[in-house]
Amino acid sequence: MKSTDRHTVPSKFSTLCSGAFPVIALLLAMLPGLADAIPVFARQTGQNCVACHAGGQFPELTPYGRIFKLTGYTLGERTIPLSAMVVASATKTRNTDDTAQDGNPRADFPKDGSAILAGGSLFLAGKVTNNIGAFIQHTYDNYAEQSASDSHWKGHSSSDNVDVRFADRFIDPNRDLIFGMSLNNNPTVQDAFNSVPAWGFPYQTGLSATQPGFDPKIASLGQNVAGLGAYVYYNQHVYAEVAAYRAADRGFWAWFSQGIPTEQMSMVKGANPYWRLALTHEWGPHNIMVGAMGMNTIQYNDPVIRDSGDTDKFRDIGLDAQYQYLLDPHAVTAQVSYIRERVSYGASHNSSNASEFFDATGMISQPNFNDNDTLNFMRAKVSYSYHAKYGGSLAYFNITGNANSMNQSAGFDDTGALVPAGSHTGNLSGSPDTRGMVSEVFWTPIQYVRVGAQFTAFSKFNGASNNYDGFGRNAKDNNSVFLYVWGAY
Repeated sequence: MKSTDRHTVPSKFSTLCSGAFPVIALLLAMLPGLADAIPVFARQTGQNCVACHAGGQFPELTPYGRIFKLTGYTLGERTIPLSAMVVASATKTRNTDDTAQDGNPRADFPKDGSAILAGGSLFLAGKVTNNIGAFIQHTYDNYAEQSASDSHWKGHSSSDNVDVRFADRFIDPNRDLIFGMSLNNNPTVQDAFNSVPAWGFPYQTGLSATQPGFDPKIASLGQNVAGLGAYVYYNQHVYAEVAAYRAADRGFWAWFSQGIPTEQMSMVKGANPYWRLALTHEWGPHNIMVGAMGMNTIQYNDPVIRDSGDTDKFRDIGLDAQYQYLLDPHAVTAQVSYIRERVSYGASHNSSNASEFFDATGMISQPNFNDNDTLNFMRAKVSYSYHAKYGGSLAYFNITGNANSMNQSAGFDDTGALVPAGSHTGNLSGSPDTRGMVSEVFWTPIQYVRVGAQFTAFSKFNGASNNYDGFGRNAKDNNSVFLYVWGAY
């Protein structure tokens, strides 16, 4: 299990980018979370956003939206293939007191309580020929790096989600067959359901608030790999796909990870297989899907040296389901997904490596690193939209797994003194167990503009409800309110 920090953002709205916002909003784009909803597709098809997106809730797809995606973004007529999006946001975390850690809330809770314009994306997307289409996103992150000395931020651009397709469709009285190929840089980004990691709720996150720190590998390879897959969708009932992913590090493939330094990449070895199977059914205003997915990944522990004898092996198996009710003025979407990951560690993580921490007396060192780990990631969400203008979502997530001293970032030294983690995400137990709820309300006053408020509440964090870092920080201290304004052109 490898910890990954996912960051979220709200207040002091008088500083909301002042007069610069209208100009920048026209030129820049939103963060990756809403990237599947871009105006170029509406212009190409001549359809309103609600034709493809359930109740206008981007990026949740309707049956029509799924057909549009699976036929390679080729429905409709060619148009200028450019779009841009922007999000202004702000976050307020319940407790930003990190005196017991490093005493630097500017680093641990960057821009907390401040309105920000985080960055933007440009999109090259839509129909190329009758059989070829694309969705290509390039993002500028205004808060990409933070100086350790003075907490100053520096921005840069990079490749984001990429999905280039060839597709065709054959229809007769007895058959409706869609088949195609996808070249992409994020396992599950090519999927047409929002119960998979790439498009899972919450769709919008920001900069400063705390998010769960453990993800399955299938959910953390975006922009680090490049993959080619083939798929079929038969009679709008059976969907099947197989793909293989390699490192996006050299030659042509480096374009898929442009802007990500090699030393920061999840460098995979060889071809890593991915598969997906889903059964779907539509009747009247209802549609349902039940599915499964899986991926085997071999990753180098050192992305620069790439020692073939020092790799971690990940096996992810997932089950998911989705139900929708779509009948004006109502739109309801419910999703559930579960992913179980099994990890076998390589040479640099094997049992010969001792933990740096001790028991409370400072006498007995913590157990050695595990040779194997498991991680379970469960998420469920229901959303409702009225007249494609007003709506809300409620989600539950639960991450569990076995404790591993490798995950500890706080603990006792050989004198029996507690050593802080240096941030509010300290982990005293070595456990990934994290649980909570995410609720959201949103308003879409006009097409391509959405205003939302999101509340995240934790009941467990890094293995405990209370004092998870050994310095008195509780799970509920990471609760946050996140406000955003999203726009597109």
